[in-house]
Amino acid sequence: MAGTDSPAAARFVYRCLLFAPAIVVGLLLPLTLPPIAAAQRHTASDNPSTYNIGGVLSNSESETYFHTIISHLNFDQQYVPRKVTYYDKTIRMDKNPIKTVFNVCDKLIENRVYAVVVSHEQTSGDLSPAAVSYTSGFYSIPVIGISSRDAAFSDKNIHVSFLRTVPPYYHQADVWLEMLSHFAYTKVIIIHSSDTDGRAILGRFQTTSQTYYDDVDVRATVELIVEFEPKLESFTEHLIDMKTAQSRVYLMYASTEDAQVIFRDAGEYNMTGEGHVWIVTEQALFANNTPDGVLGLQLEHAHSDKGHIRDSVYVLASAIKEMISNETIAEAPKDCGDSAVNWESGKRLFQYLKSRNITGETGQVAFDDNGDRIYAGYDVINIREHQKKHVVGKFSYDSMRAKMRMNINDSEIIWPGKQNRKPEGIMIPTHLKVLTIEEKPFVYVRRMGDDEFRCEPDERPCPLFNATDSTANEYCCRGYCIDLLIELSKRINFTYDLALSPDGQFGHYLLRNNSGAMTLRKEWTGLMGELVNERADMIVAPLTINPERAEYIEFSKPFKYQGITILEKKPSRSSTLVSFLQPFSNTLWILVMVSVHVVALVLYLLDRFSPFGRFKLSHSDSNEEKALNLSSAVWFAWGVLLNSGIGEGTPRSFSARVLGMVWAGFAMIIVASYTANLAAFLVLERPKTKLSGINDARLRNTMENLTCATVKGSSVDMYFRRQVELSNMYRTMEANNYATAEQAIQDVKKGKLMAFIWDSSRLEYEASKDCELVTAGELFGRSGYGVGLQKGSPWTDSVTLAILEFHESGFMEKLDKQWIFHGHVQQNCELFEKTPNTLGLKNMAGVFILVGVGIAGGVGLIIIEVIYKKHQVKKQKRLDIARHAADKWRGTIEKRKTIRASLAMQRQYNVGLNSTHPPGTISLAVDKRRYPRLGQRLGPERAWPGDAADVLRTRRPYELGKPGQSPKVMGATPAMLGRTRPQQNILPPRYSPGYTSDVSHLVV
Repeated sequence: MAGTDSPAAARFVYRCLLFAPAIVVGLLLPLTLPPIAAAQRHTASDNPSTYNIGGVLSNSESETYFHTIISHLNFDQQYVPRKVTYYDKTIRMDKNPIKTVFNVCDKLIENRVYAVVVSHEQTSGDLSPAAVSYTSGFYSIPVIGISSRDAAFSDKNIHVSFLRTVPPYYHQADVWLEMLSHFAYTKVIIIHSSDTDGRAILGRFQTTSQTYYDDVDVRATVELIVEFEPKLESFTEHLIDMKTAQSRVYLMYASTEDAQVIFRDAGEYNMTGEGHVWIVTEQALFANNTPDGVLGLQLEHAHSDKGHIRDSVYVLASAIKEMISNETIAEAPKDCGDSAVNWESGKRLFQYLKSRNITGETGQVAFDDNGDRIYAGYDVINIREHQKKHVVGKFSYDSMRAKMRMNINDSEIIWPGKQNRKPEGIMIPTHLKVLTIEEKPFVYVRRMGDDEFRCEPDERPCPLFNATDSTANEYCCRGYCIDLLIELSKRINFTYDLALSPDGQFGHYLLRNNSGAMTLRKEWTGLMGELVNERADMIVAPLTINPERAEYIEFSKPFKYQGITILEKKPSRSSTLVSFLQPFSNTLWILVMVSVHVVALVLYLLDRFSPFGRFKLSHSDSNEEKALNLSSAVWFAWGVLLNSGIGEGTPRSFSARVLGMVWAGFAMIIVASYTANLAAFLVLERPKTKLSGINDARLRNTMENLTCATVKGSSVDMYFRRQVELSNMYRTMEANNYATAEQAIQDVKKGKLMAFIWDSSRLEYEASKDCELVTAGELFGRSGYGVGLQKGSPWTDSVTLAILEFHESGFMEKLDKQWIFHGHVQQNCELFEKTPNTLGLKNMAGVFILVGVGIAGGVGLIIIEVIYKKHQVKKQKRLDIARHAADKWRGTIEKRKTIRASLAMQRQYNVGLNSTHPPGTISLAVDKRRYPRLGQRLGPERAWPGDAADVLRTRRPYELGKPGQSPKVMGATPAMLGRTRPQQNILPPRYSPGYTSDVSHLVV
């Protein structure tokens, strides 16, 4: 091989192999400098048009496929820009790393390769690509590994430009965490070799588990770490330590050879059978003695070199394309002998490669900061008989959520011991008898139906303790304490038989005489009696810690801190018909009413006596508007106060209008104050508790109508016995005490019991469940609930430590929210308290009644007005009839007077006719002028009655008017009207026989 004997190549190999650490330090300095090429002005013509891609492959088949992929790439415009061509330069991976270095220098670097794709056979040694990585990294040439999975390549201090399309082995810790979360295992034992990969997988597991879980109480914790030297011969010593641990879940990273030794020795110690769980990595899965039921991982496309070659080439093409569009790429180094070469474009290209995220043949291809493949898929393998590998799940990339997702079919898993049911994963050293009692929300008890044979998943069987009746076993329990018991059993590893208290009592002590002695002894009943007499091992119930009980049993640290409080029913708000009058006092209402009428009176007086109270209207002559009357003044005052239309009748004088403005301001303030107080009384009002707390005077000095009680023989009852200052109250309560808390709470709801004094946890639960109930005052007699154990029980410390861990992890707070505060139920009560009340008819009935009274009053007044009007009309008609009769009578009288006057005139005429007068006198001329038709008469010889028809015809155009009025002319011409004179009796009376020819004596 030409060049292998050259001094420059020999010096380079010497530096790479003997002084690799110094080379690495020299490589770190350029990485800390800012990139230069990115800041330079870029043009497309400055970039090379051809790019050589190197390949260090393990066989000829891979070389051929690599050449084919490069050829096809040149026709893919999605990845290759125009006028850009890729060429392949390949060499064979040599088992001798020195020869590999010479080949890289002579056949790849001298041909100006821009990146190198490297693979190796698994039998050639895991670090065989290291020589390619050292050599290429010295010149900043990126190297893409397609088969190297050792943790050493993740160290960027050494392999500065190395990335890979396969994940390292220690990334299987991420899959472990997903599997533990799926199976709900919280305590594990990790077995790993002491090499780089073994320590890396342990560190990855511990680091990721701190941020992986959302709930700290279910976080997987490592109980024991077993580290062994590779190529071990015996694992027995480590197995002895593992048997004493509580966890039965083993996570193992080991080579195939070491896994065979571990499985061999574990089988001898019966640690591969029922109840044990083994989850191993890929190498251990291929041991020839892997026990049945073991779960392992297998990387997808782990042996598909062609798929990884294609993905690596396309990842490289994608990075170069983006780099071409953003900056100028300098030509790759050409000489291995020049150690001063600093190819900045290679460093930039490596950064572009790490930022790739494409979908390839091997799945989603992306890299982390170390250049390691992420989003790699795994198969979950279950070992069956005869070493058959069965896929029971997949850990794959979810493109919708853009993250990995675990999917396991539990029904297909065969666990160790050929079990189909998932093991608990913890050691069960002791079986305990656990007692509890029905006390909501801590323990709910449900009796199973006739067609039920087992309890629900969140329930546990809880028969009556020491009951002989078969029906006593048909009970299921759930609740706060049951969840606590389940978690305790997992955390400190014990199994249990759960039972209910047979008499339903926590228990209290009775003083009895000792046989043969004059002393008294305390004898406990209920749950306490069973534990004191050692018929039970543990009490998991809302058992209050107090001195009387602590004298006879052991208590753990409190799992629930609480006190004593008072439960009462919320007082209902009293709503009367005059609720709308509540914003103002009676005195204020009276003053407002008086003010309305006083102001109206003053307005009337000011407007009446003011010289400017009346004025003439501008649109009418000699018409003067009247001043404000009293009724209009009252209407004005009420209209301003009620903010209604005033209409007519406003003040006219300046003084009255000033008073009107002042009254309007007064009305505005009154109405605004009324509106605000009405909202406070009818909308925002909330009923308050009747009692202020235990120090309320009504409790200390109990009245006849105030009843309070507690449960006899309970811890609250004991508390009142100890308190001297509550002795009076206790004596009154003692007669009212109930047998159970449930009965007392029901009586509070019904209103039979005013105050029930009990543990705050239970009463807060009841108040959160029923918004009509409320707890009064602050807590007193603070204590806590603890787990009861026998005196000297070895489980006391374990239970206490577990409860403390639960408090720190937030598990107890989670139980509080789930069981005591009822989640959304409590929020609904709080929302109800914060939102205004909805007004109903009960609140506003008085307003509607007021409107009804107004309507009835209006109808009544209109009826009175109609009746009065009818009376007035009848009276007016009578007056009109009387007036008409009087007018008629007056007319008759006047007519008679006229007739008499006519008769008198007739007699005078008759006298005149008998006289002799010469014809043609002035009297006749006057008569003819006055009565022209008389001129047609033949002479005075014709009598008047004979000419009656002519006289009537002559009177036809005339009509006499009413008395005192001028006569009207009917059908007369204007000329005639002009000649008509307004005087009565124009024509002579028809009874006159005629006119005399001479009336001179009348003129005289």
